[in-house]
Amino acid sequence: MHDLITAARKNRTLLITLAVLALLLLMAIQGLTTEEWVITMMRGFAVGAITFLVASGLSLIFGLLDVLNLAHGTLFMIGAYVGWTMYIRPDTFVDLLAPGLLLAAGLMLKPLIDAGMARLALGRKTSRILPWALLVLALVVAGWAFAGWPITAWNPGVPAQSPATYALQMDQSIKGGSARTMPPATSAPSVLHPVVALLGGLLFAASVSAFSRHRATLSRERVGWRSLIAPAVLLIVGVVVMLVNTPLSEFLFDLSSTALFFGAALVTILVGAGLGGLMEVTVIRPLYERPIYQLMLTLGLGVAGIELVQAIWGRPEFTMPKPALFAGTGDACPATSVAGWFQSHCSTFLLVGGRLRVYNEVFVILVGLVVLVGVWVLLQRSRIGMIIRAGVQDSDMVEALGINVRQVFTLVFALGAALAALGGIVAGPSMGLSPFMGERLLLSALIALAIGGLTSFPGAAAGSLLVGLLQQFIIRYGQIGINLPFLDEPFKPTPPLVPASTVLLMVIILLILPQGLFGRRE
Repeated sequence: MHDLITAARKNRTLLITLAVLALLLLMAIQGLTTEEWVITMMRGFAVGAITFLVASGLSLIFGLLDVLNLAHGTLFMIGAYVGWTMYIRPDTFVDLLAPGLLLAAGLMLKPLIDAGMARLALGRKTSRILPWALLVLALVVAGWAFAGWPITAWNPGVPAQSPATYALQMDQSIKGGSARTMPPATSAPSVLHPVVALLGGLLFAASVSAFSRHRATLSRERVGWRSLIAPAVLLIVGVVVMLVNTPLSEFLFDLSSTALFFGAALVTILVGAGLGGLMEVTVIRPLYERPIYQLMLTLGLGVAGIELVQAIWGRPEFTMPKPALFAGTGDACPATSVAGWFQSHCSTFLLVGGRLRVYNEVFVILVGLVVLVGVWVLLQRSRIGMIIRAGVQDSDMVEALGINVRQVFTLVFALGAALAALGGIVAGPSMGLSPFMGERLLLSALIALAIGGLTSFPGAAAGSLLVGLLQQFIIRYGQIGINLPFLDEPFKPTPPLVPASTVLLMVIILLILPQGLFGRRE
């Protein structure tokens, strides 16, 4: 009892702040009918869940690496577009998979190249020029490999072949229950194409090794055979995918939309993790001692990612159809029970008189809860989580225990990027796809992190929830108005007040608790 009293006194400001926030929520609910506040809160939870998928990755990366990744919103956006490609045009994804795996196989041979690079005797001038020369050569070779590889794709400039048209065809196929027709397959690549793709990966790895050698950070440790397993597997899988390209594409087109969507989510997570790991190894690792350079470089990567997406998928916004599991209609819909939804796969669900969208307000929330619990268990109940938490406290001590902290850093960055990519494909069917969708979510995620605490994973969840609820209540009262004293008519908040309200909440919280709700006092 004494400990509880002591803890309450120590966290008195936090407890008072939480009590005030709970009181404000109750006051907001009092002005709405039961149907209205249930729908508003569920929509707030859904917005909070998507925001949390971005904010959680930012929190993990900043908590361990002290890196504020301003390209995180772009990773969210890329996750949406990669997921859309696997979901709507799996043949295009299969065409890109083979050269991508071969390129990754070359990159994975970096330990072997490191060992050779560490033994080279180069002059100071050569060591400065060589990394950039290898990088330029790698970009040219990889670009030539992908440009010459036969890939089926869309054409944003032709309406009949635009991404929006293919998304509409998928939507009509799901609602009509009809099978889709796979576009004509391309010709098989020549023997030279996989060799060039592998060479491009090797050149990228050599460039990274040369940059590391220039900073005198290469290790002269002996390379074991186990380090060759991963690149060998990637090489074999890439060749196999190239050989069975057409049958694999046909198999994916024959899958149900639900199975294809969840498969696309898995692929998106892997692609996001790969991009995150690649960013950490090639871009972030050389700049740990230069935080300003980190901010500038990640901001530049974010802008470059937006331009790349616009060049490939086009500038117009388009939709991602909901899978058949969440798109059912008919006399049995909207569902009134879980069993009814399971039988008819209704797109809507009745709850205390309010109609909820099953995907938008139920499935998205469940994904957020699963990620919250899963990452918490990983951090608190696993060996890697113990290492991560120890690395946050004292990375030098962890290194002294014989643990490769750099690999832990790469793993955390990959995990954070994977969560952002997952958020992208989960948000796609509910909010649509836009090249600038990541920028909007990044701002909300940063506000949520500031509210909850920059280095606190639970704080990221709490801040995201507050941001989502506040936005949705402002939107709701913008429709029905708020009765205020001395006003003849109800005051209706305008749309610009939605983002402004979250900024105002952040300012108030930081004035009271500078470290955020659950952040550590520095």
